[in-house]
Amino acid sequence: MSTITRRLALSAVAAATFASLPALAAEKVNLGVSIPAATHSFMGGINYWANQAKKDLEKQHKDLKITIKTAANAPEQANQLQDLSSVTKINALVVFPFESAALTKPVAQVKAKGAYVTVVDRGLTDTSAQDAYVAGDNTAFGKVPAEYIAKKLNGKGNVVALRGIATTLDNERMDAFNSVLKNYPDIKLLDAKYANWNRDDAFKVTQDYLTRFKEIDAIWAADDDMAVGVLRAIEQAKRTDIKIVFGGAGAKGMVKSIMDGKDPRLTADVSYSPKFIYDAIKLTAEARLKGEKLPATTIIPSVLITKDNAKDFYHPNSPF
Repeated sequence: MSTITRRLALSAVAAATFASLPALAAEKVNLGVSIPAATHSFMGGINYWANQAKKDLEKQHKDLKITIKTAANAPEQANQLQDLSSVTKINALVVFPFESAALTKPVAQVKAKGAYVTVVDRGLTDTSAQDAYVAGDNTAFGKVPAEYIAKKLNGKGNVVALRGIATTLDNERMDAFNSVLKNYPDIKLLDAKYANWNRDDAFKVTQDYLTRFKEIDAIWAADDDMAVGVLRAIEQAKRTDIKIVFGGAGAKGMVKSIMDGKDPRLTADVSYSPKFIYDAIKLTAEARLKGEKLPATTIIPSVLITKDNAKDFYHPNSPF
């Protein structure tokens, strides 16, 4: 038998042997998603985009299964995480913690069982309990409105602000807002009070501002839901001095108002879309399908929304 013939024969035997072996399948990703229930419009958006991610990604990837659990409080979320780990047997997790401290240990227990963990928005008190962190840009959330307001007021005027809830997230936004205003000595921040990202609380805080301050040029509502309460208080008081009401997060009602251009006070917003849960799920699922890891931190940019780009941020089917 010639050398060439012998090589061909050996190749044929090897090919036949290889063909008889079972195909090596890629590891399937069983991804759990744990999020708060849709108790208000932003969380409604979180739920909407999480389910949209499940629909889109399972269709695109046959080796991906996504299980979504929603919790009304921190203890319920902790129990659901235990079920996802022990019963559903997830090997990857995307979690939007109801509370940071209360969920740190339950998330750490899921990670200890071998699951890859991506935490979204509300960080844990111990970062060793996570593999990756995905969030919106809270610094830009405060910086972008301050820059816009300062420019629109030509560097001079009276401003009031509404804060959210006393959290590190809110502190980061307020600090960024103040850091910009320091560059404009003729812009005076008259007051900044907590209104808890709530329309009714924002209405009451704005009523107080309108009673105490006779001249207000701009109101940083710092949230589109709060902006609704602000506008209601302005209308009730029949005040015409306020030139700018700047909300935040890109709610569809606010974005539509900017697109329509009917209210001269509502000309801009800053993005902080609940769609970042979609991004977090997509990034995590596709990385794990490849056997890869995400960067330790991924920040989804918060950008200025104006009439020029508002259509890119308008999602009419989302509850937010």
